[in-house]
Amino acid sequence: MQPWPRSWARLRPTLYLLGLAFQVLGLLQAAFGLLAWSLGENPRGFALGALAGVALGWLLGRLGRPEGRPGRAEVFLSVALLWLALPLLGALPFWFSGGLSPLDALFESFSGYTATGATVLEDFAAFGPVLFLYRAFIQWLGGVGIVVVFLAVFPQLGFAGRQVFAAEVTGVEKEALTPRVRQTARLVLRAYLLLSASAFLLYWAAGMTPYEALAHALTTASAAGFSPREESFAAYTPLVQWVATGLMLAAGANFFLLYRGLLAREPLALLRDLEFRAYLGVFAAVGLGVAGLLLLHGTYPPLEALRHALFQTASLLTTTGYASADYAAWPVAAQVLLVLLFFVGGSAGSAAGGIKVVRWLILFAFLRREVVRTLHPQAVVPVRLGGRVLSDEVLRQVSLFVFLYTLAFAFGAVAVGLLEGDFVVAFSASAQAIGNIGPGLGAVGPMASYADLHPLSKGVLILQMWAGRIEILPVVLLFSPELWRRLR
Repeated sequence: MQPWPRSWARLRPTLYLLGLAFQVLGLLQAAFGLLAWSLGENPRGFALGALAGVALGWLLGRLGRPEGRPGRAEVFLSVALLWLALPLLGALPFWFSGGLSPLDALFESFSGYTATGATVLEDFAAFGPVLFLYRAFIQWLGGVGIVVVFLAVFPQLGFAGRQVFAAEVTGVEKEALTPRVRQTARLVLRAYLLLSASAFLLYWAAGMTPYEALAHALTTASAAGFSPREESFAAYTPLVQWVATGLMLAAGANFFLLYRGLLAREPLALLRDLEFRAYLGVFAAVGLGVAGLLLLHGTYPPLEALRHALFQTASLLTTTGYASADYAAWPVAAQVLLVLLFFVGGSAGSAAGGIKVVRWLILFAFLRREVVRTLHPQAVVPVRLGGRVLSDEVLRQVSLFVFLYTLAFAFGAVAVGLLEGDFVVAFSASAQAIGNIGPGLGAVGPMASYADLHPLSKGVLILQMWAGRIEILPVVLLFSPELWRRLR
């Protein structure tokens, strides 16, 4: 057998990971296809997805190997390609079983896998329950992070999987819960499963049907937001909406803290965490502010105003994207407060998207240090967060991420604005896509869809959803000549 070229040999762990992902998702599509066939729905898209997934997975698995010590270039390449390839396979059921156009099927699939929740569906009655359940499941899989699931289940990923895990999961504390990454992945998955099961039981107890409770549990735990109901949570009772508010806040919290607070029985771990306290502070401040504005304008009675305000604040802060009402029709001042949440996001180490609360805390601490140094140039002032001194490397990474995030948002807003000629649509669509939120404002508001956008606008938003889910840098590196020179 001819030895592999050096560049190909370095890619073998990446190929193996992609092959494993394709095979697993191919088998999952086969399971959904059997369910669709048994219930009289069109199984064609699932069958094609199953065949393509298993075949491509087998081929890539033969070409790749799980061993090896991949460098940073291979790790970032693995993350970028994994989140690019899987939505392509995941689009087949929407295309061949759901009747969507190829572009709309890709949009729905990328929105699902990236846990965004933006939809192109207009006629919800055209989708059967199995397709809606599949749509919810891919959000659940994308929310926790595919690598987390694989590392927890497949030990043969070895060092390659551990490296990709570190790049793919954001906000993992440096003093990890356990010294073994596979154990850490299992703990994250355990907390995620507990949250999902709790959401199912609570929704069911609050009055949802078992099917609706399952579909919403999957998209609540993943902070993703797809609903099988066209009206989202406006179709449900106030009790269900209150339950969802609490569950969304839990989904936007750090999974490691949830593990410590719930499974490890250390409830004070949550309250001791600076990011969690700031997260709740933002929720309370914006939620009460929106409620006050709704009362001031006479939009709702007091209790109803509080319920809708807290629900939408939790939904947008955690980047879930559910809607209990058409907030695009609320007073402009209330909409402005909600739009601010597009740029906040949930906690690091959660299923939520966005910039994340901890990065804002770090930036404000950095700003304070620079103000002091401007007034006292000779002073040595460390940047502290929660009693810990932050290294210059952390400050560099946070600053780089926020810069890239702002650049990606601006690119999307300008591109969509030129194509659509609507500032509100361009601004909100770009902000929600890069933050993996879902609904925007105006023609892409919570009770509308993205179906009528220009095809190129949909393409731009697909790229933004992909980039936002993997925190932008792997995408930048994928198009960097330096990356490919290192792989040669």
